[in-house]
Amino acid sequence: QVQLVESGGGLVQAGGSLRLSCAASGSIFNINTMSWYRQAPGKQRELVAAIQRGGNVNYADFVKGRFTISRDNAKNTVSLQMTSLKPEDTAVYYCHVITGIYGNWGQGTQVTVSS
Repeated sequence: QVQLVESGGGLVQAGGSLRLSCAASGSIFNINTMSWYRQAPGKQRELVAAIQRGGNVNYADFVKGRFTISRDNAKNTVSLQMTSLKPEDTAVYYCHVITGIYGNWGQGTQVTVSS
C-alpha cells in the first residue's frame, strides 16, 4: 500500500500564495508521474499539474504562469507552489502518484481563496 499525506491547504485572499506538499510512503516502487488534481463543489475532478520522474511537467491552461509543480525523488515528495490565487481556484486539492501501473490518491486538502 502507498500512503499519501498532503499538507499546506488553507484560506488565503485573492492574489495570495500557498504551497501544497505531498509525501508518499509505504510500498513505494518505481514512482512515475506525480500530479495534483482539484475538485470544486459540483464539478468534476480536474488535472492541475503533473511532473514525470525525469522532470517533464504539464500544466492545465488555467494555472499556467501561476502554479509551479516540483518533486524530490529522493524524498518521494511533490509540491505545488500556487501564486496569484483567484477565488475560482477554491477547491479540494488531491495528490496523485502512479507507482508501476497503479494510481494512488491522497485524502485531499482544502484551498479556499476569498475575494
